[in-house]
Amino acid sequence: MLNRLLRTFLRPYRKELTAVLVLQLVGTIASLYLPSLNADIIDFGVAKGDTGYILSTGGWMLSVTVLQIVCSVGAVYFGARAAMSFGRDVRSGIFHRVGEFSAREVAGFGAPSLITRTTNDVQQVQLLVAMACTMFVTAPIMCIGGIVLALKEDVGLSWLLLVCVPVLLVAIGSIVMRMVPQFRRMQERIDQVNRVLREQLSGIRVVRAFVRERAETHRFADANTTLTNTALRVGRLQALIFPTVMLILNASSVAVLWFGAHRVDAGEMQVGAMTAFLNYLLQILMSVMMATFISTMIPRAAVCAERINEVLDTEPSVTPPSAPVRELRAQAELEFRGVEFRYPGAADPVLRNISFRAEAGKTTAIIGSTGTGKTTLLSLIPRLIDVTDGSVLVDGVDVRELDPDVLMSRIGLVPQKPYLFTGTVASNLRYGNPDATEEELWQALEIAQARDFVEEMPGGLDAPIAQGGTNVSGGQRQRLSIARALVSRPEIYLFDDSFSALDLATDARLRAALRPHTEQAAVVVVAQRVSTILDADQIIVLDEGTIAGLGTHRELLETCPTYVEIVQSQMNIEEAA
Repeated sequence: MLNRLLRTFLRPYRKELTAVLVLQLVGTIASLYLPSLNADIIDFGVAKGDTGYILSTGGWMLSVTVLQIVCSVGAVYFGARAAMSFGRDVRSGIFHRVGEFSAREVAGFGAPSLITRTTNDVQQVQLLVAMACTMFVTAPIMCIGGIVLALKEDVGLSWLLLVCVPVLLVAIGSIVMRMVPQFRRMQERIDQVNRVLREQLSGIRVVRAFVRERAETHRFADANTTLTNTALRVGRLQALIFPTVMLILNASSVAVLWFGAHRVDAGEMQVGAMTAFLNYLLQILMSVMMATFISTMIPRAAVCAERINEVLDTEPSVTPPSAPVRELRAQAELEFRGVEFRYPGAADPVLRNISFRAEAGKTTAIIGSTGTGKTTLLSLIPRLIDVTDGSVLVDGVDVRELDPDVLMSRIGLVPQKPYLFTGTVASNLRYGNPDATEEELWQALEIAQARDFVEEMPGGLDAPIAQGGTNVSGGQRQRLSIARALVSRPEIYLFDDSFSALDLATDARLRAALRPHTEQAAVVVVAQRVSTILDADQIIVLDEGTIAGLGTHRELLETCPTYVEIVQSQMNIEEAA
């Protein structure tokens, strides 16, 4: 999973990665010669008192050091550029893939998990790329080159390499292996904290209304404590790495000095060679430590890459047609033909054999008890989900054959839970039509019975709107959402219980103002209140996913017992008649 993600998103940055490779190669090779030059100064300059040799060799050391610095800076620059671009592209890829998801896929992953995968998971893989660009090339070159040059200085101490390097690899490898499952648990715990926090922030009014602050505090504390405990376990393992490495480094240094001193005393080795051998051994062990440090990041990055690929590999259940229809006749007509919808794995369909037509200039109302599939039916029209049988047609064309942009340009949807975006009143209204004039915005607000309260807001159309519209009431949010749909002037209006937060007087005024504005459009209204749909041209009564009745209000009072039951639960038959 990690390799595939890296290959896919790092391919455009081959030039930067090549530059990193070349610069690290040159810089590392240059750094490998510094201990040898230092040994020469000790053995041939200091020992013989040759000042000229010391200065000339020291000049070479200075030049090599400058070259090493330049290469290191360049490698870090190009490596960081590639890593940051990689992170940007992966985040963009996830965002666009999620944008293609239907409600089914979003619900399957969950919003908190998708946010974590787009932010924290991408950051972990991006960090691995950045560190690998600065260490991954340097470590093997330094290790192999250090071994060759150390053997060149003195073969007699080579057995120390055969002892120190495997000991370091085994010690660090055992720690890393224990960290792998903990990293997986940590990402899951982060998801859990995000989910609890999101629920509490979104449902803060419910929490306070039911005096559940203490219970929610405990729930968050449990999730937070679980994450903390997992992070502590990972931290303890990571904390073992540095002292383990330092212990082996120091023990190796002592061993080189001890056994090297005996060889110097026996005349088998010079002091400078022993110093160079010690430096090479430290370089070898440091390269092993760098490789090990990267290896500690790989398990977590691999887990994150797996989670990212789960999103990228998930195919949307709602896909655009291969040969989309881009032109429609201006009929403003909607038709359901034998529609069925079944959730994956469900024993029974939510909707069965749904057939009706909604024509221009007429209002079609949908009513039924909770859970009968009213919102699901409405969601099939803009293809938020797709039918499992039958077809939904707009202006005579199956919505699955329409270009998505053409389809959405014909539809104005006011969802059951209206959502406003951070910005102003005007920016939210122009979501339906970016080119709408202020006059058109005020006209839409007036029809939606929202002009009065918008004029009273500081700034009017430029009044700020908080995320989700939390700084306006539920009724105001609904009216602004209705106005947003009106601004786009679609052929088909879909109102999903969009008047539930309005009082009866405002509801009546709004519906009266809507009639002349929508007289050329087909209007579909999902409602809970009978009073909202009394004057609808046709009313569809849903009962357990099927059409139990279809007709006008008066016709249904005479022919549909289910409708009569609904009416009786809200008003007297005499009042309704």
